[in-house]
This record gives sequence, C-alpha cells and structure tokens, in this order.
Amino acid sequence: MSLSARPPDLAVEGRNWPFRQHSRLVAANGIEWHVQEMGTAGAPVALLVHGAGAATHSFRGLMPLMAQRCRVIAIDLPGHGFTRGARPADLTLPGMARALSGLLGVLELEPDIAIGHSAGVAVLLQMSLSENFRPGAIVGLNGALEPIRGNALLSPLAKLLFANPLTSRMVSFQARIVDMAGHLLRATGSQIDAEGRDCYAMLLRQPAHVSGALGMMANWKLDPLISRLGTIASPVTLIAATDDPMVPQRVSRNAARHIPDCRFVDFGPGGHLFHETAPQALVSLIDDAAPRPASRSVA
Repeated sequence: MSLSARPPDLAVEGRNWPFRQHSRLVAANGIEWHVQEMGTAGAPVALLVHGAGAATHSFRGLMPLMAQRCRVIAIDLPGHGFTRGARPADLTLPGMARALSGLLGVLELEPDIAIGHSAGVAVLLQMSLSENFRPGAIVGLNGALEPIRGNALLSPLAKLLFANPLTSRMVSFQARIVDMAGHLLRATGSQIDAEGRDCYAMLLRQPAHVSGALGMMANWKLDPLISRLGTIASPVTLIAATDDPMVPQRVSRNAARHIPDCRFVDFGPGGHLFHETAPQALVSLIDDAAPRPASRSVA
C-alpha cells in the first residue's frame, strides 16, 4: 500500500481538531510531524505518545491538566493523524523510535517525563534502549507489551491488506457510510465523549491514516524489545485498567516484573482508553511517577 495518499490537512479536516491553535508541523529526517505544544517554556517537559490508530486528540483531556505546570509536547506518530512523509521503515517499532528521537533532536528537547498509551509505550521503551533518550521517568498506560493475541494471523493479514493499494480507500469509504468508529470504540470498553468519537471517525475516513495504522500492524514485532526489558535503565511506571479488553492488565504486570526499576499501578476499571475518560484521576498517578528533584511536579 502506498503511503503517498494525501494526509488530512490541518486547515481542512483539522479545522475542529482539539487544541488546533497549539498545532504546528515540524520537519525532521524526511517526515513532517504534527506537533502540539502547551504550557510554559522552561517548565519540565512532558512528552505524550499515542497508540496505534490514534493521534494527539487522545490526550485532549490530559494535556491541559498537565500544562498547568509542564511544557507538554504531543505528536502524531509516523503514518498517523496529520503527520506526513512516513516511509514503510518508519512504521516498524525501531523505525518509529529512531524517527521520534530525530524529532526530539530537531526540537532540542530532553523530556523529563515521557508518557505513552498502548503501542506508544513500546515506542518509548524502545527509545530508552538508546543512550540518546534518558527521560527522568517513563509512564505506560495500558501498555501493549506482548504480541496481540492472534498475531500469527493478524500480522500476515495486515501485511496483505497493507500491500493492496485499494484497501485504505475501501476502509475510509466504508467509514463514511457506516459507524465504523463506534464499532471500534465499543471494542475498547471505554465510553469516550462525542468530541473524541468525532476525531476517530474523521481519522478512519482518511486513507493515509488507515494506511499508516495497517502498516504499523503489519510491521509490529515486539519480541526483540521484550527480550531486552531487563536492560532498561529509566524508571518506569506501568498503569493498567482491570477491564481492558484489548490489552489485559496482566501484560503490564508481567512487563513490570522484567523491567529493573518499574512500578505497577492498578487503575481499576476504565477500559483501554481510560486516559481519555478519566484524565483527572490519571494525572495524579502520573504526578506520583514523575522525577522529583526539588519541587518538580507534572500536574
């Protein structure tokens, strides 16, 4: 599947995007990244990384809370949302980690805390294997840190779909006539607000975004990262819901046993998207995980 389909435009499809006034496009290593920044210059830097199929909108509740005392940076991963120019190699786990590290270099940022959701947790942990990325703390939200159940089928299927240049257009066309977003969101076990549902629906209508999400699924190999969890040096906190139907809580519990400096936190019920439905409850847990020299706080 070609990654050359026109990505959504911030001035058109993104005109009602959450915190559109905080958006900009930043060029780094051949990719034009959608970056949102909120908060005060000079404050501790918090990096937010979404999961597969999502974009910056998934942090619409968390960003303003953290921006009260943080410089918050949220990005759309390669192939997702309003980020454009991704190549197939950028959709692998090592490729995404390298690409995001390159963006941080261009932005001249060293995050004090890095927060990821689902597949975004794997991206941050992969980045932490490099000496170039040493945040004061990493926080994972319902981290996708084991191969998805049925991956022996899903990965080859995703490869076949990704290879077909018509697939993304067929999916995006179908999303215009049926409630595909509603169906997928119900599978997360979370009841998100209308603004969030509208954002997911818009993304599913974009062939470029669908192509990027399929390409990520087709190339997602976690075994090399899992085998190196014991070498991660950064402090890690893994927060997981008890009722996540997409990534069971045991995944975070198991990973926490292998990461040397890691704390597991049981969030309770909330589903896969608890960061969207309960940002106020989550932000205090993130604050507990933050590095605390002097009086640093992230919420």
